[in-house]
Amino acid sequence: MDFDAVLLAPRRAAAVAQGHWRDRTINDALDACVAACPDQLALTAVQVESGQVTRFTYAEMARMADRIAVGLSRLGVGRGDVVSVQLPNWWQFTLSYLACSRIGAVLNPMMHIFREHELGFMLQHGESKVVIVPKTFRGFDFEQMLLGLQPRLPHLQHVVVIGAQQGGQPAPHSFEALLSGPAWEEAPDARDILTRSRPTPDDVTQLIYTSGTTGEPKGVMHSANTLLANIVPYAQRLNLSERDTVLMASPMAHQTGFMYGLMMPIVLRGRAVLQDIWEAKKGIELIRAEEASFTMASTPFLTDLTRTVADAGTSVPSLKTFLCAGAPIPTPLVEQARTVLGCKIVSAWGMSENGAVTLTRLDDDDERAFNTDGCPLPGVEVKVVDVHGASVPTGTVGELLVRSCSNFGGYLKRPQWNATDAEGWFDTGDLARLDERGYIRISGRSKDVIIRGGENIPVVEIESLLYRHPAVDKVAIVPYPDERLGERACAVVVPKPGQTLTLDDVVAYLKAQQIAMQYIPERVIVQDALPSTPSGKIQKFKLREMLRQPAA
Repeated sequence: MDFDAVLLAPRRAAAVAQGHWRDRTINDALDACVAACPDQLALTAVQVESGQVTRFTYAEMARMADRIAVGLSRLGVGRGDVVSVQLPNWWQFTLSYLACSRIGAVLNPMMHIFREHELGFMLQHGESKVVIVPKTFRGFDFEQMLLGLQPRLPHLQHVVVIGAQQGGQPAPHSFEALLSGPAWEEAPDARDILTRSRPTPDDVTQLIYTSGTTGEPKGVMHSANTLLANIVPYAQRLNLSERDTVLMASPMAHQTGFMYGLMMPIVLRGRAVLQDIWEAKKGIELIRAEEASFTMASTPFLTDLTRTVADAGTSVPSLKTFLCAGAPIPTPLVEQARTVLGCKIVSAWGMSENGAVTLTRLDDDDERAFNTDGCPLPGVEVKVVDVHGASVPTGTVGELLVRSCSNFGGYLKRPQWNATDAEGWFDTGDLARLDERGYIRISGRSKDVIIRGGENIPVVEIESLLYRHPAVDKVAIVPYPDERLGERACAVVVPKPGQTLTLDDVVAYLKAQQIAMQYIPERVIVQDALPSTPSGKIQKFKLREMLRQPAA
């Protein structure tokens, strides 16, 4: 794969000179851990449904990374090839990335909620050579889905399945038989394989898809330099070090989990504890047993953890900091969480394209966590502008632009969407206001995305599908407030003459299109007309206002 990460080279000299790009990769970080603390526990992975717990020291983790790397090379994976993983927070996710980094391959993490519709596009667009999936997870057969998709994907040479069995033994296409079982690292050519294709810090190391307003997912390209340029100052602001244990229950297929649950603990020489299914009771158990000191997740996780701790009358004494991002944190929740959990609540805002952009500080008053989304990290600049690109006065809402050392390398095969000007300012598509202390508050989104529990819903794509429904004349999908998830999606529909449409109809239709369940609207309102401008553009802000009104 030839990656068109055109946004990297123009800013390299300045980023290195300013000390933001450290010219290190995750290989360097892992090798340093093995040299300094080989026997230290590095990773604990917990599967909630089975109760299985897997642990790795740094020496064991490096050995397994080497083993999987050589195994991938046996499957034809080399430098610049894309390996997709559709996995929950299992140890195989972490080790697959480390293995890819050993041989210069690029990891493409994909959410386990995705189905044929989303996967078909991503795997084709990213030219994935190998995809790694579980046999089953939460009752769904991923092996069957991917093997069904494979004939449509000319680049996809191997579907590797964790837990696939044949005659009571690991199947020939299983992860165990191909990657984690054989001692590939002891083969005569292993050392050559593991050294000849090591990536540079400017090579693309991650391809992660994000939903936007274009009607198709966008492939975000990151290098080691852009990722580490964010992780290091992020950890410094939060006063994290090798003494910390990070609990990660947020999916590692999101940047939250990938950067701060997979990569950051290795960079810090700390410990990671992975939880594959979010259950607050299990989260409490892990925090207490593993002495987790830090976690990052969206608002629903904080809500669940706070309520469960309060109801159970227990405590989480080791937890120092809960970083909450993905949606504004309600004021009462911050106050309750501070009292019940006894930890600092930090608010943040970021994107797949940048990682975390703004964070509140540990010494900020608590009100900053519910009134703002933080101030920029070192190496990050923000400005709020009007439609003409001129900066607006303090406190005025405008379009949010970001110039960051962690800015991505561009969108794969879609450079026309990079939204970055010659001076390096990236148009986030969000609306915000800036206060007198340099803290931002996200006040809306100019891009058409609903964030449901931290998961972006690709509104344009779902609307496009609904427009194909024989009963739909017009449709607009808009958010409505939800206490736990922040937002849910509502489809406001104008049916064709003589037709009717119910929520059950919409759900059944979108299920037939093989859409992820989390993307399907949870409410349907039927109207005679949609509010629109004289030119015919639907005025979604009026629909949002309507949904915010209490029921009569």
